[in-house]
Amino acid sequence: MLVDSHCHLDFPDFADDLEGIVARAESAGIGRIVTISTRVRRLAGLLAIAERFPNVYCSVGTHPHHADEEDGIAAAELIELASHPKVVALGEAGLDNFYDNGSPEAQERGFRAHIAAARLTGLPLVIHTRAADEACGRILEDEMAKGPFRAVLHCYTGGRDLAMQAIDLGLSISFTGILTFKKSQALRDLAAELPADRIMVETDAPYLAPGKFRGKRNEPAYVVEVAKVLAETRGVSLDEISRQTTENFFCLFSKVPAPKAIA
Repeated sequence: MLVDSHCHLDFPDFADDLEGIVARAESAGIGRIVTISTRVRRLAGLLAIAERFPNVYCSVGTHPHHADEEDGIAAAELIELASHPKVVALGEAGLDNFYDNGSPEAQERGFRAHIAAARLTGLPLVIHTRAADEACGRILEDEMAKGPFRAVLHCYTGGRDLAMQAIDLGLSISFTGILTFKKSQALRDLAAELPADRIMVETDAPYLAPGKFRGKRNEPAYVVEVAKVLAETRGVSLDEISRQTTENFFCLFSKVPAPKAIA
């Protein structure tokens, strides 16, 4: 069994194929899918998908690209929305300096509000960080000093320093199809040295299709390809990576019911 811990089933790319997407994932051995929120104000659409499929769950949060659009959403509102049984995480929230979307000030306010909600609910925060290693590390250290919270740095492409800082703070790291790209040797080197109990796999579908699917629309079934490369990188079997990353997922996303064999 594998888990796609991060995809976007509410994006238009999947509108006409949701049944097929979920069915293909199940056929590929993907036991759980988490479809990740990018706008709090669009949670209703995510919930409709999560409630439609037994093995699909969702998060609630504001992507840093939309930080100005949803500036001012307080931790209290996030906490209330996260009480829904199908909402199993906060985010994705964080910092993105690669694109000029979302002012730095609004991104940081949103990031800190999501951390506060994660701290108070005990739910994991899905962190988006791109081209912002130093600022992200500073905020994580600052907020962890206020009280512990759980989180995963999703679709990790940052440097080794931030990754190890996150590990030291008790956080997890998740890898996408980027791990399979030829240019990603430095990322594979990092993936090889991380603690086994802190790694996860995801697709970030419809983006970042791995390996042989590159250039095509990504989907949750393809998380198997990410797991294969992660296994090769760490010198273990696909079965071992599947077991470890799935256990790690259920440990972090503890609101998601685990199969009896794992629970």
